[in-house]
Amino acid sequence: MSYYQPGILATPVPSQARHLFFALESIEALPAALDRLLTLVDGKTAVAGFGASLVKALGARVQGLKAFPALTGVGVDNPSTQHALWVWLHGEDRGELLHRSNALEAALAPALRLVQMNEAFRHKTGHDLTGYEDGTENPHDEAAIAAALAAGADGLRGGSFAAIQQWQHDFKGFAAMHQE
Repeated sequence: MSYYQPGILATPVPSQARHLFFALESIEALPAALDRLLTLVDGKTAVAGFGASLVKALGARVQGLKAFPALTGVGVDNPSTQHALWVWLHGEDRGELLHRSNALEAALAPALRLVQMNEAFRHKTGHDLTGYEDGTENPHDEAAIAAALAAGADGLRGGSFAAIQQWQHDFKGFAAMHQE
């Protein structure tokens, strides 16, 4: 029996993806919506993560789950954007991802409302758009499982914490920098 969503460790990075973020709208409608969610999330090409507000609405507690703090400083203003539910869809066809997104949005209403959707894709073999190769220090195989998944027999077994980041690149500024 698998205690985790294998899609969280997908390699290589999927060629196409969508990150869907939902806000809680109706606690009363939540049980039925979560039953429908289970039919659409396979843990491989669709990974789901519960935010603190959703866990609290369910009357549950996840040890270690907390809001990520806003980060501010000179030249830095990174807001904290928490959501009740995150669903990461990935595959090879953008049209299929669109249809799956629409099905999820319909299945979760009226309990949860889609508030943000981000398209994602693999550039080259896993580079960001400036050419930086990401993930070169990530562990592989059993070491990846040990690093990414909670161990133990409690409710965290097989769980992971996700911090989803959205970057805005300054391509002109980057291109003006010296190579070294």
